Order: sequence, then structure tokens, then C-alpha cells
Amino acid sequence: MLVVVTLLSLVSVAHADEMKGTIKVKLKGADTTVNIVQNQDGTHSFVLQTGNGEERLSPEDFAHRVFDEQTSRGWFQKLFNITSPMGILWVSIGIIGQLLFTGRMIVQWISSEKSRKSVVPPAFWWMSLIGATMLMIYFVWRKDIVGVAGQGTGWFIYVRNIYFIHLSKKSPPITEDPAPQAELDA
Repeated sequence: MLVVVTLLSLVSVAHADEMKGTIKVKLKGADTTVNIVQNQDGTHSFVLQTGNGEERLSPEDFAHRVFDEQTSRGWFQKLFNITSPMGILWVSIGIIGQLLFTGRMIVQWISSEKSRKSVVPPAFWWMSLIGATMLMIYFVWRKDIVGVAGQGTGWFIYVRNIYFIHLSKKSPPITEDPAPQAELDA
């Protein structure tokens, strides 16, 4: 609603002939791009690209359409901030990713309790990698650069640790020589 109020105030600007622009909104049956154009009579319209071509709306009609769609959403759509059934899939990817990412700490905690010392099992790194990947996919869909950057930086660390685990399984462990240094010097 704030976007609509801002856009309506832009339309009434004194130099409206200079105003041209494109905004992103989610409306049923329309592309997410809405162009603001000046009509021949000096008024402005919002042009939506739909499956049937182009739809022109006055600022008042556009405001009503956005308001009606926002207020007609069910509690589930409001809770998860989605506007289409496909959004359920994307939010599910994000929730599963977050559960994996949180679950990795529980796996690490249980391993440490069993060993009575701090232990980071391979499952921790795999859960980190899979959870971070799912969260990055979700954040890309949400167009959330902060989330992508946050998960992306850790992602390389998880891959590297899984690589080290893989290398340690291929090569024999490095053991220390049991002979003390003093004996070697003699």
C-alpha cells in the first residue's frame, strides 16, 4: 500500500511530463513489471503486461487493484508472504533449508555430548552445505541480496571442509614418530 501511495503522489507532481518509470509489483494475471506512462491528455496510466496483451489502469484503478489483491489474500498467503500457489514450493524450499541448517547444530551437539569433547562430524558439513544451498535458492527467488551473500560466503567453507574429509578418507592418516627428539639427536 505504501508503494501505491507513493506512486499516486508522484503522479500529482508539478513536472509530471518528466515522470517515466517502471515498478515491480505482484498482481494476479500480470507480469511483475508495471510501466508508468503519460497519456496524450497529460494524465498518467499504469500499463500492465498480461497474458492477453496490455492493460491500462488509471492511478485510482491501479491502487484499487493492488489494495484488493493484498486484502483478499488468505492468512496462509499473508503468513508466508506469497501471492501464488508456486510460492508455496519456494517457501517450502526455504523452510526445509532452514531446518537443515538449524539441525546441523543439533547433530554437532549430540556428537560432542557422546564424545565428551567438541566434535564436528561430517554430517554437520553436509547439512550446512545442503541447507545453505536451499536457502540461497530461496533468497534468489525472494531477491534478497543479504540472504544470498550470507549463505554464499559460508557455502565455500562447507565445500572445502567436505573436500578435506574426502581427502582424509583417501590417504592414510599422518602419525607422529613415537621416538622422542632427544633419542634422534644421539
